Amino acid sequence: MSQRGQQSATPDAERATDVQDAPDRVLTITNGRIVTPDAVIEGSVRVEGREIVAIGDAAPADAAAAHEAPDAAEAPDGDAATTIEADGRYVLPGLVDLHGDDIESHLHPRSGARMDTHMALASADRANVAAGITTKFNAISFELDPDADRSPELGAELTEAIDLADDLLADHRLHARCEVTQQACVEAVLEVVDAGHADLVSVMSHVPGKGQFRDVDAFLDYYRNSNDHTLEEAEEKIERRGSIDMATLRDRVETVVDRAHEAGAVTASHDDENPEEIASLAEAGVDISEYPITLETAERATDAGMAVAMGAPNLVRGESQWGNLKSREAIEAGVVDALVADYHPMSMLAAAFVDTGEPLPERVARVTANPARAVGLSDRGRIEPRARADLLVVDPEPTPTVARAIVAGEPVYRAEGSP
Repeated sequence: MSQRGQQSATPDAERATDVQDAPDRVLTITNGRIVTPDAVIEGSVRVEGREIVAIGDAAPADAAAAHEAPDAAEAPDGDAATTIEADGRYVLPGLVDLHGDDIESHLHPRSGARMDTHMALASADRANVAAGITTKFNAISFELDPDADRSPELGAELTEAIDLADDLLADHRLHARCEVTQQACVEAVLEVVDAGHADLVSVMSHVPGKGQFRDVDAFLDYYRNSNDHTLEEAEEKIERRGSIDMATLRDRVETVVDRAHEAGAVTASHDDENPEEIASLAEAGVDISEYPITLETAERATDAGMAVAMGAPNLVRGESQWGNLKSREAIEAGVVDALVADYHPMSMLAAAFVDTGEPLPERVARVTANPARAVGLSDRGRIEPRARADLLVVDPEPTPTVARAIVAGEPVYRAEGSP
């Protein structure tokens, strides 16, 4: 059930999808702790077709519907009424992931061990829905890096697979990651952008000594201690990518950003290093700063009107994998708009339940409404009337897990025993 549109990240109401063509159904989630934008309330959520129509006391369970189809998994297709018993668990909006590159681990479960493309996409789809992600921006790297099983050709292949898939549960979209140190990758991304396939486009320059790899010694140690790579490969990469002058990189960034905006896509930058770099990116029109390296960089991005996205695994683990800015530190400074799955989808749901001293609705918004707003999806990420019915029933203990998932009003996932 792929619901990906043909153009950029515009409000979903403007998209023609197979869910819109489905017969209306009535669905009620009862006895839940509903996380609304402003509070947690007890009661029910009522869905008609693909939209939420009422919440709380305004959405009582339909006794006749419950008698007709007491369980979502047993409800017939078509316009059947369905009642799901939350039994005091939390009811959250479906999660919106702007940057998840976990598809790579499904495509290459081991380095060099390639799986079928559609099998990998279907596997990633199910894993993401089980993690509560109902809108997925697959972060596909257009980067020539055989060590990491990446190439612009593979990026184009995955783009086509995402675009054509019609049997997926979540709403899948393309986040095209452009390695601007490589001209071939820039050209490949521009082709995808001009064809209207990209909803989000990010620019990155994985140059040792800059950004994520600003500590060259740490970069060399990573390769030195790797079972899959050699120190010689690291030194070759440093020489190859470090030979490009900054003026050329800036020109490529501006070209990609301009073309993406012309196509209606949202743009992002990756591993922004310092406030000066943010100033240049903001001037180029970049919309989102992903994984800023320092707190000063994140603060400058916020001041420049850019949304700031940090890694959910960073928050859950309590640290950056590379020793960079901690998500918690940035949250405490008030400069994090969205959290993203990065390489670990389950961290998004877990991140919403990490106690940062803020109310639960505010924490949930970082993985739902805020990322949706950052890419112009105004129809989802909130539990309120007329919002798209992407909903989760969540058991928070002992670790947050998804018991039920509903995508655009359709029950798609259940992880419970028989009543």
